[in-house]
Amino acid sequence: KPEFKEYQNQIVKNAKVLSEELIKLGFNLVSGGTDNHLMLVDVTGYGLTGKQAEAALFKCGVTANANALPYDKNGAWWTSGIRIGTPGLTTLGMNEEDMKEVASIIDFVLKGTKPGLTKEGKPAKGKIELDETVQQEARKRVNALLDAHVLYPELDLDFLKKEFVK
Repeated sequence: KPEFKEYQNQIVKNAKVLSEELIKLGFNLVSGGTDNHLMLVDVTGYGLTGKQAEAALFKCGVTANANALPYDKNGAWWTSGIRIGTPGLTTLGMNEEDMKEVASIIDFVLKGTKPGLTKEGKPAKGKIELDETVQQEARKRVNALLDAHVLYPELDLDFLKKEFVK
């Protein structure tokens, strides 16, 4: 149907804008951008592993997956990157302007995150220290996007936020 074609086109437009905004913010994207619905983003510039970035973003209500980069120095478990896609955001009705806010939130969260420390005081690949003020502000911004783009208005969003955006 034409609606599905429009939806698919919007997914790609959203991904293109999101990738461009991430690049403007200083992120390194493996392919230099995207031509489809997802992108692979190097997070080592923030001093983080992919697992740490994934955990910090999740605590703020943003879903991304740790993902190995080509020739990844951190290996396939800890990774040096995250994978981000736009189909879910597009399903919510988000557009190119919203992608600019998503990129800004991702940058904000990762700038407010440091590697956690081992008992010996050395950086731990799997632990994070996320600034509480950053976490609260990021959640507020994520919630503003979700409030503006409700997938199922008949659901109790306050309940869902309490359960999933802690």
